[in-house]
Amino acid sequence: MLQVRKSEERGLANHGWLNSRHTFSFGHYHDPKHTGFGPLLVINEDKVTPAQGFGTHGHRDMEIISYVLEGELAHKDSMGNGSVLKYGDVQRMSAGTGVRHSEFNHSETQGVHFLQIWIQPNVTGIQPSYEEKHFAPESKQGQLRLVASSDGRDGSVLIHQDAAIYATILNGADALEHTLEKGRTAYVHVIRGNVTVNGVDLKGGDALKVTGEPGLTLARGDAAEVLVFDLPY
Repeated sequence: MLQVRKSEERGLANHGWLNSRHTFSFGHYHDPKHTGFGPLLVINEDKVTPAQGFGTHGHRDMEIISYVLEGELAHKDSMGNGSVLKYGDVQRMSAGTGVRHSEFNHSETQGVHFLQIWIQPNVTGIQPSYEEKHFAPESKQGQLRLVASSDGRDGSVLIHQDAAIYATILNGADALEHTLEKGRTAYVHVIRGNVTVNGVDLKGGDALKVTGEPGLTLARGDAAEVLVFDLPY
């Protein structure tokens, strides 16, 4: 079964300094039809104005992944980590027993655009941890590049859940196949551009829930950047 989640149907939060689109229920936005998909609970597309950001706040028992699209995202946390993330960087923070952090636009002149993703872990009460890695555009061009997994294989960041996140940049005649094993489902989120997934035309911000299908076919990409979540069903 294929279910489309259109970009314009997402929740909207505009705070002046922050413009955010919520794929799933988050904050003041609640939609009982979209409260998550398996362990995937949050995909927020955030745009933050220069020199603004999220002040120090806390999380626990959550896998939090940031995928930077444009600009510079500054991060500091109670584990002592501090960094500035740019396009191609993927950050993973396992909140575990509790962590406090802040996220700010590092630039005084340019906005920052990123995705924040929350995945419910399959273990709780673990020691908080942090990881970040860079995935160059060419490593995603015309192929599904694993960026997060349960075992950190192929240079991906490690998440505490039986899930895998792939990123791809797709153009022209490029076509990709991804097999879904028994008991698995997929969530496809189009970051930007246009692409066809299992015959369904999608544009930037659109998503596709995939259940009971043997796999995925991604084709007809037009400047498309896409995330594929392979999830337990």
